[in-house]
Amino acid sequence: MTDTKRRSDTKMVEHPSRASGPERDLNKRPVLECSHLGIDYGGLKAVDDFNLTIGPTEIAGLIGPNGAGKTTVFNLLTKVYQPTHGVVMVDGKDTAGMNTIQASRLGLARTFQNIRLFNQMTVEDNIRIGLHNQIPYSTASGILRLPAFWKGEKKQHEKAMELLSLFNMQDMADVKSGSLPYGAQRRLEILRALATSPKLLLLDEPAAGMNPKETEELMDTIIKIRDDFQIAIMLIEHDMNLVMGICEGICVLNFGRVIAKGTADEIQNNPEVIEAYLGTQKEDE
Repeated sequence: MTDTKRRSDTKMVEHPSRASGPERDLNKRPVLECSHLGIDYGGLKAVDDFNLTIGPTEIAGLIGPNGAGKTTVFNLLTKVYQPTHGVVMVDGKDTAGMNTIQASRLGLARTFQNIRLFNQMTVEDNIRIGLHNQIPYSTASGILRLPAFWKGEKKQHEKAMELLSLFNMQDMADVKSGSLPYGAQRRLEILRALATSPKLLLLDEPAAGMNPKETEELMDTIIKIRDDFQIAIMLIEHDMNLVMGICEGICVLNFGRVIAKGTADEIQNNPEVIEAYLGTQKEDE
């Protein structure tokens, strides 16, 4: 049964752009606006005419059957792939021609289906890599080990420990990330992405490999991240209890095209979505 308690009964309203979103984001600039986004591989349209708007504090879900194009959308947003057509606006800025580094600086951060940690580095050092764009000292200070360097190191350590506390992982700070259990590696990857101070955090199957208790804790933590950091979160996930439990707006892909958008209740009762997941049912003879 879907846990609906976490969705805090968010009221979704129509914004001036005609896209629906949380009422609290009304009259605020969307963090993400995709218009007619797509990518072709020869004659194959992997993603076609993808349109989506996400408010600055919205928790959004992107779901669909395997092979629907969900991760491809994430790759387009973060500039791993360059779109064949369409526009991606992040916080009002057109991302055309940007690379992955520029997209990150603009405020996009993501995790991956397959965990990508620096396995031989400690948990804390993995977090500190995410803090690279917040180094408060110069290269000269670092080389000469001036007071500014040590002050900056102290600030980075404190920030890393603060982030680790979100998942109660402070005691793992000195552990090599490659030796962590799978679920803990998933959580660490989320924290490293969060360390870049994103405006939109993209989570690609964050609950993969987690047991039910860990998934429950993840749901609460995603909401806490949104509330504490006042950012938007968009997730791809196959765990429908998680999606329906915390996502305010949900977009459904099938064969690279959007087939439905709406609230959890609307999506759960949409015949086209049910058919995409379960197939067409034969009428009783």
